[in-house]
Amino acid sequence: MDVRRIARHPVTWGAAVVLALALAGALYLFQPWRLFTTVHVAEPVPTAAAVAPSADGDPSADGDPSAEGDASAPAAEPAGPEVIATGRFISHEHATSGTAKVLKLADGRRVLRIENLDTSDGPDLRVWLSDQPVKEGTAGWRLFDDGAWVELGDLKGNKGDANYAIPADADLGELTSVTIWCRRFAVSFGAAALKA
Repeated sequence: MDVRRIARHPVTWGAAVVLALALAGALYLFQPWRLFTTVHVAEPVPTAAAVAPSADGDPSADGDPSAEGDASAPAAEPAGPEVIATGRFISHEHATSGTAKVLKLADGRRVLRIENLDTSDGPDLRVWLSDQPVKEGTAGWRLFDDGAWVELGDLKGNKGDANYAIPADADLGELTSVTIWCRRFAVSFGAAALKA
């Protein structure tokens, strides 16, 4: 058998091109190097904005009686957030741990805070609030896009603490779970049931 003759044959070249395209497609979809990458994030606990003087420069116009007569009074200290729901992550497609908290800030805004997250990095990871129950094992991997869900944005990092703004119109009475969702493969890396 003549190896050089086989290497020059058009079928061999065609097979090599198909194989190269399949490998490039697999690398794009699966991004296997992400199994070895880590993105750390360390955002502080969010607070409501400090009370500032009104536009006309009168700090008492905002109803702060302690600021009367003292235009140089500092802005009031921001209030700490109220925890309105919390839950612990369980693993789904990838080992995942950490805590999810829904915080209500003094100004009324709501924030999902994920603390001590530890999961795999992956392609196209998102943070979703969902109305689906959190189930252990493979039964819970793919159900979060079956009902109502709200995307809070890209996962900021696969390790650490991060904050995600919750839209004002999101119904937290219905959206009672959070998932780290891989949009590319429609699978949950991990999820937490949010309980008051």
